[in-house]
Amino acid sequence: MYALLYTTIALLPQLRVAPASIRAPVARMIGEERVEQIVDASESIPSAIFGTSKAVEDAGLGSALVPLRIATGILMIHHGSEGGILPANYGTDGFQGFVDFIVKPYFGFLPGEPELWSAIHDYIEWFGGLFVAIGFLTRFSSLLLAATMVGAVYFHLASTGLQGFPLGHVENYSYNFEEPALYLLIFFLLSKTGSGGLSVDEKIAGIFKED
Repeated sequence: MYALLYTTIALLPQLRVAPASIRAPVARMIGEERVEQIVDASESIPSAIFGTSKAVEDAGLGSALVPLRIATGILMIHHGSEGGILPANYGTDGFQGFVDFIVKPYFGFLPGEPELWSAIHDYIEWFGGLFVAIGFLTRFSSLLLAATMVGAVYFHLASTGLQGFPLGHVENYSYNFEEPALYLLIFFLLSKTGSGGLSVDEKIAGIFKED
């Protein structure tokens, strides 16, 4: 795009003094090139949203991502269902406990009501986990889930610290921040690679390729 811009700027002085018979074809050529660039960019959008990373596909690793994606998505769903099966169960002990013991003391700097942020957290983890499991909008869902995991890692580090990491031994046999840190890395990976196959995204990407 920048090369086209520089070329256009360089040609402007010549175009101003050139006869109309010369100006029109040159202007038409620049316009056609610009249209082709726009078309090429628009064709790459579905692949960027729904497709699996080309590097992953070329390496034949797409199928290896499938069990990781499905298992991680399913395991994440219950994280967003405090106090019930579905997310944001207002009025339940589980939901209110999340508000009172996590959001209020550790995320009080966020604007708005703590209950709203708790609900947003629940919806992202519940529906995000479901979407990742079925491979729908995998990149976007994984990115949102990674953001919630950043918050979870922050909460655990703020509440219990490093717990002697990396060689300290703790009573529950794992560091409190260990699980969300692993989830964070997995979701960040999926946000870069895409679904990897056996997914809704794969079907959608295939439709665009056929067109």
